[in-house]
Amino acid sequence: MTAAGIGSVAVVGAGFMGSGIAESAARAGATVILHEMDQSALERSEQRISASVAKAVEGGKLTREDGDALIGRISWTREFHSLAGAQLAIEAVVEDEHVKADVFNRLDAILAPDAIIASNTSSIPIAQLAAATGRADRVVGLHFFSPVPVMKLVEIVIALDTSAATVARASSFVEALGKTAVRTKDRSGFVVNMLLVPYLMAAVRMYEEGFASAEDIDAAMKLGAGHPMGPLTLADFIGLDVLYAVCDSLYEEFKRDEYAPPPLMKRMVAAGRLGRKTGRGFYDYG
Repeated sequence: MTAAGIGSVAVVGAGFMGSGIAESAARAGATVILHEMDQSALERSEQRISASVAKAVEGGKLTREDGDALIGRISWTREFHSLAGAQLAIEAVVEDEHVKADVFNRLDAILAPDAIIASNTSSIPIAQLAAATGRADRVVGLHFFSPVPVMKLVEIVIALDTSAATVARASSFVEALGKTAVRTKDRSGFVVNMLLVPYLMAAVRMYEEGFASAEDIDAAMKLGAGHPMGPLTLADFIGLDVLYAVCDSLYEEFKRDEYAPPPLMKRMVAAGRLGRKTGRGFYDYG
């Protein structure tokens, strides 16, 4: 079995998102090679995926044999040229346009002409990344949501020059992962973040102005609006640095006040209070 005809997948960036994408692709039957320059990051990725698969086995979602086979379909590397045989390469590095464009340029130089290059960006226009390649028709956005093995949505972002054939292959790949694809034009923030960010920033401003406590803001939206997670808890879960970058990208594109990050966000990021991943954000995670 392969992921809808895509037998080999390269993932660039072995962080939380990249590791989740790799695990999901391997679960769908693809052979995955996961690239990261930092050896310790590669080791953390291997530990993270192994722990996730073990949890799935313990929960009865995978047999032990299937779990072992899944892990066996993933390899970890620091050698960029090792990605050359991939039919689909997914970039999942830091949310920085210049860093991502460099990855796209390097992938374009080593991949076969018919290979697709995708970005997991949450806000950067795909056309800007496609410009770093000579295959704009084979560039697409595949925006996964965290945690990838659990979340069922993927936004397929269609740039100006993305071909219909590329969109069809990307859609088939997403479906093979057991996820639902929504298609969106190439605008900063796409569908989810364009709607979600103003809501989150309104909650941050409410807290910043002392209108209500973090706990009461979150409780109000959980109990009053039926949300599974309050906005400030969600911001901590996303990571305030990631959220700040998305806000900047949205504000740069649309120049609308609801996308601008409040001053408190800037100071929290500067202080290293990034949310769950650093142990402290709007809440203290000890």
